[in-house]
Amino acid sequence: MTDSLERFVEWWLRDPTVGKLISATVGILAVVVVVRFMRSVLNRYIQEPGNLYRARKMVTFLGYVIGLLIIALVFSDRLGRMAVAFGVAGAGIAFALQEVIASVAGWVAISFGNFYQTGDRVQVGRIKGDVIDIGMLRTTLMEVGDWVTADLYNGRIVRIANSFVFKEPVFNYSGEFPFLWDELLLPVKYGCDFRLAKEILQRVIQDVAGEYARHAKASWQELIRQYHIESAELEPQVFLRLTDNWMEFTARYVVDYKRRRSTKDAMFTRILEEIERTDGRVAIASATFHLVEAPELTVRLKESGKDSHA
Repeated sequence: MTDSLERFVEWWLRDPTVGKLISATVGILAVVVVVRFMRSVLNRYIQEPGNLYRARKMVTFLGYVIGLLIIALVFSDRLGRMAVAFGVAGAGIAFALQEVIASVAGWVAISFGNFYQTGDRVQVGRIKGDVIDIGMLRTTLMEVGDWVTADLYNGRIVRIANSFVFKEPVFNYSGEFPFLWDELLLPVKYGCDFRLAKEILQRVIQDVAGEYARHAKASWQELIRQYHIESAELEPQVFLRLTDNWMEFTARYVVDYKRRRSTKDAMFTRILEEIERTDGRVAIASATFHLVEAPELTVRLKESGKDSHA
């Protein structure tokens, strides 16, 4: 029994395919060890999270490429004979894994097509969030909005197949122009000093959001150089519209895409403080409904040919 086992092991080890498998396995294990060592070195020497993320991704990608090269070199003498078999099998695999292949193609499009990168805020379909990872098959988002008011995190992590870039429009909130235009509506009562109201609103938005306009100008000039787009007004503006109930002032301004809510909060706080100092010359309007008591009703009933009152 022992002699038979030894002969089998000796024959198995003499098989060239087994030797190639062992060589390929040892090579891949060596690549895995080197990749893990390099990732630990990067963690020690790179402190900035964005640079660390990109460096770790690059090391991992190079590890995959080197592993595939090792397998190709070890089995290079057999690849030609297996080409026909690979072709037949590849057709079936491509049909069965078409969604996976589309996701890999989406990853290539994302990587080289400048759709977005990690740290960008995007919206795909009805899902909006910050990109925290871009894998070969899926993009991972930290979701914002939904049941949470405004553009704040809700705690859900969403993973979307990369193939969506071929099926859905991708809205990038930060990309080449990391600013958004936002608006603030202020209803003011008729009879108030509308000039003073407009002056207050203009002064507040200039003080709170004026700095964003100055930073946005450089980004907008870069957009003009890259795309066929006309120049836009970046300075804060105030517009007046008359309605049936009040004078409606609209403040339009540029703001950082992650600071929409905090900026609007600061503006409303300043506006209320400024209105309090006007001693009633400016007052905020609101819709008021006055409910009155229903009038007394008299009902006449006709019974047995006689009228009766109730």
